[in-house]
Amino acid sequence: MKYVIHKASERGIAEFGWLHSRHSFSFGEYYNPEKMGFGLLRVLNDDIIEAGEGFGTHPHNNMEIISIPLEGALEHKDSMGTGSVIKAGEIQVMSAGTGITHSEFNPSKVEDGKFLQLWIIPKERNIKPRYDQKRFNFDNLKNETITLVTGNKSESTLYIHQNAAVSFGKLDKENKLIYKNLYKGNGAYLFVVEGSINFENNELGKRDAVGIFETDEFTIIASSNASFLIVEVPMSIN
Repeated sequence: MKYVIHKASERGIAEFGWLHSRHSFSFGEYYNPEKMGFGLLRVLNDDIIEAGEGFGTHPHNNMEIISIPLEGALEHKDSMGTGSVIKAGEIQVMSAGTGITHSEFNPSKVEDGKFLQLWIIPKERNIKPRYDQKRFNFDNLKNETITLVTGNKSESTLYIHQNAAVSFGKLDKENKLIYKNLYKGNGAYLFVVEGSINFENNELGKRDAVGIFETDEFTIIASSNASFLIVEVPMSIN
């Protein structure tokens, strides 16, 4: 097993008045040649959008985009005619494929919106664009993970066009979890949303992350009550 630790304090910073963003990997004006992604995970942005603000219409292509609201809401409109508002507990996926334009706004006039956005490189280029969203029940999650997104079509998860998976987990203090890859040979990027986790005697706090590869399973222990994402991706384009 090999791993690389990314501390929250080392992330790229983007401040635009209405947008407060932290970039795990090179994005926009933030460029770090040592942080161009983890395997086929290209982007992990941690965004706060102030009330009534947002991203105007802009294009994407050939990328699997996953939006995860943490607080507040996110309103989506795209060139396929899709329009929706997602809130914490709902996950949105979009296959940009041959090309799509969309906008993302915080529909609240009083509350900031906080969300994570992931970009994963697809296994095939120029597919037909698509959009989907789904609500998940995180309330009863205890010392376990729930799979949100996979490359397998299933009624219980959202589909993306890659042999990848995104899971959300919760651990109570001093509890242990063994994660086993859904796809053999993938790497896993563990991102601590809240609380703290011990991995291989390394303490990971809020928004710290570790990329784990050359193993199909690993163990984490909660140093305090914690919630986290595990983004499992191929490490290279076949």
